[in-house]
Amino acid sequence: MYAFAKRLLDIVTASVALLVLLPFFIPIIIALKFTAEGEIFYLQDRVGFKNQPFKIWKFATMLKASPNMLTGSLTVRNDPRVTPVGKYLRITKINELPQLINVLLGNMSLVGPRPQMKVDFDVYPGHVRERIYDIKPGVTGIGSIIFRDEEKMMSESGMPVKEFYARHIAPYKGELELWYQENMSFFTDLMLIFLTVWVIFFPESGLIFKVFKDLPAPPEELRKFIPGKDAGKP
Repeated sequence: MYAFAKRLLDIVTASVALLVLLPFFIPIIIALKFTAEGEIFYLQDRVGFKNQPFKIWKFATMLKASPNMLTGSLTVRNDPRVTPVGKYLRITKINELPQLINVLLGNMSLVGPRPQMKVDFDVYPGHVRERIYDIKPGVTGIGSIIFRDEEKMMSESGMPVKEFYARHIAPYKGELELWYQENMSFFTDLMLIFLTVWVIFFPESGLIFKVFKDLPAPPEELRKFIPGKDAGKP
């Protein structure tokens, strides 16, 4: 029953959202077409359901050669590879909205673990890699909300970006996504959608730890970056 309700919510919500957002997409498309490299959409290989690759849709926000420049697949605060229009789209998360197309195609859900590039998927601990995509990846999810400002974390960590991501971010993000799989429900999904919108307007809010009191607690190395850091289950 839950699986049917989840898919129905995906189809209805994605369809309505695309119709409502279409007029707002037009100026974005024009701005992208006539700035930077003129790219509008960016289709990128990501790891998806049952660890199978698929193409994710996003508005183009970075230079085309970005994966081969600087920190590669990882983006930091004030990253020079991000275009001027792309910077705004990334801050507001508008760049992720074309993934509603992926939802309609059926290779993503509204809520689920974020689909990673293969290079970032490979740094998850083994037990996470085995299970994280037993469900469809999502446009948003528990990891997306708590790591909303991941770029800032990596920029201010004091460690090399790739090392900090592999040692601290990926393991905790993986545990959060496994928590979601163990607590999936229609209520959980609706709350995560609400919290996704909430943190756009209140980015310093730790409300998610009050709504879900049994979340795994952040490790010490991440606590200074995460609102509500003293909450969660040890």
